[in-house]
Amino acid sequence: MSDSPLTRIGLLGGTFNPVHNCHLSIAGQAQRALALDRVIFIPSGAPPHKSGESLAPAHHRLSMVQRAVADLPDFTVSDMEANAPETSYTIDTVRTLRETVQGELWFIIGLDAFLEIAEWKSAEALLTSTNFLVLSRPHVPFFRVASLPLLPPLPSGQLDRLDAGEQPRLDLPIGLQATITFLRTDPCEISSSAVRERIRNGEDVAGWLPPPVHSYIIQHNLYVPR
Repeated sequence: MSDSPLTRIGLLGGTFNPVHNCHLSIAGQAQRALALDRVIFIPSGAPPHKSGESLAPAHHRLSMVQRAVADLPDFTVSDMEANAPETSYTIDTVRTLRETVQGELWFIIGLDAFLEIAEWKSAEALLTSTNFLVLSRPHVPFFRVASLPLLPPLPSGQLDRLDAGEQPRLDLPIGLQATITFLRTDPCEISSSAVRERIRNGEDVAGWLPPPVHSYIIQHNLYVPR
């Protein structure tokens, strides 16, 4: 069955190196906050902004995300970036999805990554044509958004109220077609880099990962010193 025009779809991209419980948590919080009908996880192939990061091969990262969401019917996985022959850019991914998916698209991103959006390919076109849901990140204040050059003036004091926990979200129209929603989410300190470090050190990560992902990492001997 095809998506109706009123369908709201979240897009959650990333390296997922590996996918962990906080990824699933933020996807769920985003889904509830925006009443999303589904969330599409989009593991990257060769991400342009993380060229120095030691990545597990794309097919492994894709497989781990597929296993993480296999029993979650509102979450699906796209292989369009993981299987792409060249570097994938968000603007191209979103344009392709607009042609293939009927509905309102929301690109889900952490505040730390959003603060670097001016460096992305076609950043201004992306911001003015795509809805964004920007999620809070530990130790990264929302007030830093005020210095981003591509955004219109922000309502006075509202970023401070977000940081203080006095309001849960802020909706900012961008141009005529898009909205940026800034959302406070429940804090989660797990990171993929911390997972990889613990695995390298022989420490337990079972409570940080969906069980099928943990089993996959063990089975394929991922993230251990070579």
